[in-house]
Amino acid sequence: MIRLATSVLALAIGCWSAAAAADTLIDNIQGITVDEDGKIDNFTGLVIGDDGRIREVLDRRDKRPRDIDFQVDGEGRFVIPGMIDSHLHVMGLGFAAITLDLSDTNSLEEAQARIAEYAAANPGRRWIMGRGWNQVKWGLDRFPTAAELDAVVADRPVWLERVDGHAGWANSAAMRIAGVTEATADPAGGRIERIAGTRKPAGVFVDAATDLIAAKVPAPRPADRDLALQKAQEILLRNGVTAAADMGTTIEDWQSYRRAGDGGWLKVRIMAYAAGTGAMELIAGSRPSPWLYDDKLRLNGVKIYLDGALGSRGAWLKRPYADDPDNTGLPLLTGSQLRNLMSRAALDKFQIAVHAIGDAANGEVLSAIDELAGTYEGDRRWRIEHAQIVDPADIAKFGEHGIVASMQPVHQTSDRLMAEARLDPARLEGAYAWKSIADAGATLVFGSDAPVESPDPFAGLAAAFTRQGADGQPFGGWRPEEAVTRERALAAFTSDGAYAAFAEGRFGRLIEGERADFVMIDRDPLLATPDELRATRVLETWVGGERYYLAANESEDAPGNTSAR
Repeated sequence: MIRLATSVLALAIGCWSAAAAADTLIDNIQGITVDEDGKIDNFTGLVIGDDGRIREVLDRRDKRPRDIDFQVDGEGRFVIPGMIDSHLHVMGLGFAAITLDLSDTNSLEEAQARIAEYAAANPGRRWIMGRGWNQVKWGLDRFPTAAELDAVVADRPVWLERVDGHAGWANSAAMRIAGVTEATADPAGGRIERIAGTRKPAGVFVDAATDLIAAKVPAPRPADRDLALQKAQEILLRNGVTAAADMGTTIEDWQSYRRAGDGGWLKVRIMAYAAGTGAMELIAGSRPSPWLYDDKLRLNGVKIYLDGALGSRGAWLKRPYADDPDNTGLPLLTGSQLRNLMSRAALDKFQIAVHAIGDAANGEVLSAIDELAGTYEGDRRWRIEHAQIVDPADIAKFGEHGIVASMQPVHQTSDRLMAEARLDPARLEGAYAWKSIADAGATLVFGSDAPVESPDPFAGLAAAFTRQGADGQPFGGWRPEEAVTRERALAAFTSDGAYAAFAEGRFGRLIEGERADFVMIDRDPLLATPDELRATRVLETWVGGERYYLAANESEDAPGNTSAR
């Protein structure tokens, strides 16, 4: 794991650009936001108080105030609310930026070369750690093996997470350290891939089985975590993301967030969802935490995993996979276990976010919400994370009990060919069904699932209304009837994202009284072509009336709107 000198971190943190908050007029802008009815509002100026809140939203005809400490000429640029990513992994994004990243590799051979190069460049690392591999993208009809890792690194353990985080790839040294042998049984909710015709572990571990190896990996030090948090914030602000729902917050993550808040370098707003009910109690005790650091941090609720991912065939399906007829996926909990965990959290008014990808998993959590809603009344905003494959017969249930459907547009474009291979046409009727789920009455919110995908929200916006990838495929969009309008997509990345995390009225809409979180960009997101939208350049990012990112501070060769992928 990366080792960081304290002095280096302190220097990096001190380099953040942040103008002191004061009465400020942001003028001569083309402002775009979403009103309470989902309609577009336009404005030309913002007056920000010294508390970082919006005092006035100005139209072209409004008189400009005179008692202003600072004035910024927007030069006619477009201003939108700070983008809210409703599902990502903050520390995962940061660690991906400082460890081995395989997400852009296109073949097993390319990945092996990258791993060998990284190991040679880091001879002092006791473990080679990384993530991002994807056997589907590589064109393999199987998982990679330990032998293929041993061929490039055999002298020390290697552990590499799959792109979706639901599987890991180990070499023989890592398996020896973990004591994994032919006699090791598959744990509940997990699967050890085996060499065909034998019990010998092949090197890939799926879902709960990943703990067999991960438990032996040296834990990051607090300084490592602080560096990862700093890197994650840099990436998010560069992409125009000012708030994020952190799905799976550990007590160690929370302590890093608190150190950042106490030290004055927490810039992005984090709405945290604990990694299980145990972490929930450790972090917040008997109730969700208060908003801290001027609405920068709150423990909202708990993240519960019900199944795995489609790419590793861990998503729980009602019927077997089309390309694996003996497999229906991996339910990680029984129905009783799920309801017990949900009840434990709901009893103390924590918001519940359940990871459900397969149609069986979505059906189970919808049934659980229906059963529990009568007991735990009030405004619960039950969240279903991903909701990728839904039985068409279950879609209407998303409109009941105030359910929030937290979905990721770029997953559809990345997963399209894989989903067609894994599922038959009938089940694709309920795949990535954004419009149908929203029309059923659910609150639709969008995110990226970074570091699984890039945290670039403009790529997500383009996918949401086109159902096409960056390559323009497929022509006309994949299942185009499930596309949403640009206005609904923008709301899903802003105002509805705030609502989904009980943050409405605090930020998300650029209205009087809310925090002044906004992004200045170089084009109109409502008129740009899909290609133009994906190429959007974030010029400035402001959080709470302070500017934390300025594109002019980077060279022309800087990464711009890119992620750690």
